[in-house]
Amino acid sequence: MDNNYKSILLTILTLSVFTLTIVELTGISKNAVFRRYNHVGEGSFYAKDGEVYRGEIYPEQTRTRSQIVAEMVKTTMQFYETKHNFGSVPEGKVMTHVFRFKNTGDNPLMIAKTDVTCGCTVPNFPLETIPPGAEGDITIVYNSAGHSGLQQKNIIIHSNALPEAVSISIQADVR
Repeated sequence: MDNNYKSILLTILTLSVFTLTIVELTGISKNAVFRRYNHVGEGSFYAKDGEVYRGEIYPEQTRTRSQIVAEMVKTTMQFYETKHNFGSVPEGKVMTHVFRFKNTGDNPLMIAKTDVTCGCTVPNFPLETIPPGAEGDITIVYNSAGHSGLQQKNIIIHSNALPEAVSISIQADVR
């Protein structure tokens, strides 16, 4: 009985490793699973470098958003405010603030990506280009759960504007 048990476990283990190998080699990913079960092909897709794409992604689209933005003609942008203070807030509260900006240059503006200092801070920026003279919004969602005291979170905006990286920030006194 002991040898049968070992044989069955070894067979199950071998099949599991084989299945995982096939899944990895065939390229089944969360993108493929999303497309299979949602029947649409739209949503958020994740590249190996961690970049997030929204919408339909085709194999011929190999350039990253950052590469596309880097090749664009430079422009300028101006934020109406670069700092926001939520004041005193209870721990666990989720807060949102919208930073408004304007394309003050002569060429289309596109945001490549944002960098944050903490996973508690989630920026959402426009994916389309902003024409010269037009305005756009960057929405920041901050979750104060697990944080206490004076909190300052910086968000770095990368775009084809000069300077290519601009910092905006939020602050809260979490109690």
